[in-house]
Amino acid sequence: MYKETLRPAWVEVNLDNLEYNVNSIKNRVGDNVEYVGVVKADAYGCGAIRFAGKLRELGFKWFATATLGEAVELKQNGFENEEVIVLGLSSPMNADTIVEYDIIPATDSYEFAKALSDEAEKQGKTARGIIAFDTGMGRIGYRFDEEYVPEIKKMDELPAFEYVGMFSHMSDADNTDKAYSEYQLENYKNIIETLEAHGIDMKVKSFANSASCIDLPETYYTHVRPGIAMYGHYSMDETCKDLVPLKIVMQVKANIMKIKEVEEGDSVGYGRKYRAPGKRKIATCNVGYADGYPRMWSPNARVIVNGVYAPVAGNICMDQFMIDVTDVPDVKVGDEVILMGEDGDLKITAEEIGQATGTIHNEVIAAFGQRLPRVYIGG
Repeated sequence: MYKETLRPAWVEVNLDNLEYNVNSIKNRVGDNVEYVGVVKADAYGCGAIRFAGKLRELGFKWFATATLGEAVELKQNGFENEEVIVLGLSSPMNADTIVEYDIIPATDSYEFAKALSDEAEKQGKTARGIIAFDTGMGRIGYRFDEEYVPEIKKMDELPAFEYVGMFSHMSDADNTDKAYSEYQLENYKNIIETLEAHGIDMKVKSFANSASCIDLPETYYTHVRPGIAMYGHYSMDETCKDLVPLKIVMQVKANIMKIKEVEEGDSVGYGRKYRAPGKRKIATCNVGYADGYPRMWSPNARVIVNGVYAPVAGNICMDQFMIDVTDVPDVKVGDEVILMGEDGDLKITAEEIGQATGTIHNEVIAAFGQRLPRVYIGG
């Protein structure tokens, strides 16, 4: 139990494993690109400031967030000299904050660029943006088949705005069938050729995400954006894991707070979904679905205690859950419980939880970081 966390439950972040993953990605991608550390959603629940600090130690000079607030948090916590991109669209009403902190927002309209330029003139600065293009994701950015050149040329005429480059996002790079990814790549190439034909130089060209870092070297360009791979997860099971071996960065743990015996037929938890098949030993931990432990996982949920698997008993509650520890050797109050992670050959993965609850592992790991305190090891 970690006294300083004030809770008998925590997210454990292994910074040595993060370093291993980054080196593994670099061994695949090479040294001819810049690496953009994707630390959105509080670094997928791992804590953006500490996570980004480790990435900076490993040579990262660029970072990407999803929101302006996340970018400001980095800038206010020691990343004044690093380049921070906001991958989601920001509001013109926040132009003052963007310019003040020298943040690079996604830009896909002249009106937004002009708002930045106007504010930058007031502050005596030059605002910067990164042009977003939609090559097939259908989310934000200029569509690859629309007339975007005139607007970008108008941006060039703004007195206090400049674009650092361009980016787009792949929607299907984790599919074993790469046909759609090749389609997006062709669109990206055509955009670059069109821009260059009109004398527009995009110094930063960013396209590759985690899946394409592993499978699609032709997407690397100048800046790659590894996300989930840094955290130790593959975008799909079919990935050739030998190309980029990874180690899990996040584990979720708790301590047993109570053990009681129940009799045959006794029920445990909301809805009485668990009925004791005989005299059983039930343990309680202070973690629940408000901490990101999904209630839908309840029928399949298991944990690792003292080197063995133990099933969750009944529905996961908002702040607690129960375990049938009858067959756990030497079990006692205070014993460590692994909700997600590994102990020797035993594993409970975010992928397993995601598949059982109808979601993806990205959502599982991000959810655990909402309320649970973090403990950093290694690094």
